[in-house]
Amino acid sequence: MPENSARPLWSAAEVAAATGGVLHGDDRPITGLTYNSREIVPGDLFLALKGERDGHQFASGAFASGAAAALVENEVDGGPCVVVPDTLRGLEALGVAARERAPHVRRAAVTGSVGKTSVTQAIKAGLDLAGPAHGSIKSYNNHIGVPLTLARMPVETRRAVFEIGMNAPGEIAPLSRFVAPHAACVTTVGPVHIEAFADGEAGVAREKATIFQGLVPGGAAVANGDVAFSAILCDAAKAVGARLLTFGSDAGHDARLLDFRPDAEGAAVAAELFGRRIDYRLAQSGAHWGLNSLCVLLMLDALDVSLETGLEALAGFQPLAGRGQTRTVTTPDGAFTLIDESYNANPLSMAAGFKTLGARSTSGRRVVVLTDMLELGEQSRDLHEGLAGPIDAASLDLVHAAGPEMRWLYDALPVSRRGVWRATAAELAAEAGLLVAPGDIVMVKGSNGSKASLVAQALANLSRAEGVPSSSDAPRASR
Repeated sequence: MPENSARPLWSAAEVAAATGGVLHGDDRPITGLTYNSREIVPGDLFLALKGERDGHQFASGAFASGAAAALVENEVDGGPCVVVPDTLRGLEALGVAARERAPHVRRAAVTGSVGKTSVTQAIKAGLDLAGPAHGSIKSYNNHIGVPLTLARMPVETRRAVFEIGMNAPGEIAPLSRFVAPHAACVTTVGPVHIEAFADGEAGVAREKATIFQGLVPGGAAVANGDVAFSAILCDAAKAVGARLLTFGSDAGHDARLLDFRPDAEGAAVAAELFGRRIDYRLAQSGAHWGLNSLCVLLMLDALDVSLETGLEALAGFQPLAGRGQTRTVTTPDGAFTLIDESYNANPLSMAAGFKTLGARSTSGRRVVVLTDMLELGEQSRDLHEGLAGPIDAASLDLVHAAGPEMRWLYDALPVSRRGVWRATAAELAAEAGLLVAPGDIVMVKGSNGSKASLVAQALANLSRAEGVPSSSDAPRASR
């Protein structure tokens, strides 16, 4: 749902005018938009989109839940409706109308192989401190989520940030053009969705760089200068005449990371921003947040948000669910620390997570629980086996794993690091009490589709369990 606004987002008549549709029924104020009939609150516009299921089937239920109107392709009973030839095209038109009726809004767009959701939300935290702001929720970053987020933007907004993702080539540029950002960034580039690109990471880099094609004239392009394919990003920014800003670890970047020191409360960072030394605190302890924070500060600067406001936002920005949230789990046998990184995973984020875990102090073991990384194509075996190197570099003590792809890693590990391997995350979750011991610090990480969250939740639930078996009783894995 949108942030509180001084007036309704739309009226039904305005929706009809913006989409070129025909209003059947009364003109009513609209205070929100959703395509999920289960999320309807009174005053919403229900979007009857067609996907795996036809949203028109749920229109009557949406009206029963209080929908003010519906965007449909054929007239339905139950309330006012705006009829358009194609509801997805109608949503896109509504998003464009929301952008054009508020030309004063400074807009940002974020993409990257790793970290785009967290960076988007960190930017949003800074925008919130600077005035009325709007932004993506959850991971609303695709062909539906981006125009929906635009259409939800109140006219009173001063600044907004949009997350843009992709699953296949050719998806990012059209979404960036919808947003027409004043600043756009690529957080990093890595082997994610590489099965869709014949030339691997170089193809991913070129696709990510197309976010700059949507920039308004004179807009800022913020690029990670530390990635192997940074030249592709920089060349793409220059090709569209953007103002190029880079962040990284070496001299010559507009934002340069000098030092990153994690601790129990987050991390202390030393950096240079446009040649000025700055020292600041983060609520995040992940090693990747050194560069992420610099990306955020460059983006906020491009949106005319002060450095002081940006640093205040970063100091208070907590890890998102499944993206580094940390908690102490107290069991009948004692307590351990759980780091939940279960939302997503790829080789880049895995290596960053291992480095972060290795830097944490603990009286017990440093343990990782891993599930399969997905969408790696023919490189999947090599990339899974390759995780053994970063695990060794981080001096981690024990690895539990689930899934057929993670079996490649498990077999590549020395026997001293092998914990339990199971065929599925559900099987591993059922043995949660066998995976940990008091004093351990445990990180759970894996792709969302391989159900790492099941293991994270099972470990968290040990705080309510009684008589859980000791980790010393854990059985050895069998293939």
